[in-house]
Amino acid sequence: MNDTAKKYWEDYWQGKEKPSTVTAWAFGVEADHLARLVMDGVKTATCSSREAYRIESEPLPKKEDHSIILNSSDEPVAIIKTTNVDIVPFNEVSEEFARAEGEGNRSYQYWWDAHVKFFNEEAEELGYEFSEDMDVVCERFQLIHVNPD
Repeated sequence: MNDTAKKYWEDYWQGKEKPSTVTAWAFGVEADHLARLVMDGVKTATCSSREAYRIESEPLPKKEDHSIILNSSDEPVAIIKTTNVDIVPFNEVSEEFARAEGEGNRSYQYWWDAHVKFFNEEAEELGYEFSEDMDVVCERFQLIHVNPD
């Protein structure tokens, strides 16, 4: 986590009981646009391939986790708290979840097409094989704070 994100985290929790851990990250594609959707309350969910967590030796998200959302310049723009995590096959992600991701026209077809493209590109980059029945980590979150800076 960079110094700007650390300062934002510390300043936000000053005088309040602070969670013991936090991660800071940006969305993989269109980081600024997706961060804006979070800040506007449109995007309340995201999904990732379970295989990417394994390959990158990253722990899976869990309920009550806090995250600092970064923009494409690695500047902190918001704090979110994970409210639910489910692991499901890609082809079993619900239309309701796809809508909660808040992207495009918010249709299931848009979500499907965008995520097939994303996961195929990620699979090639990380060295795994995309399949429609691969496990994805479906994370729901609530917006805690928007950075006024």
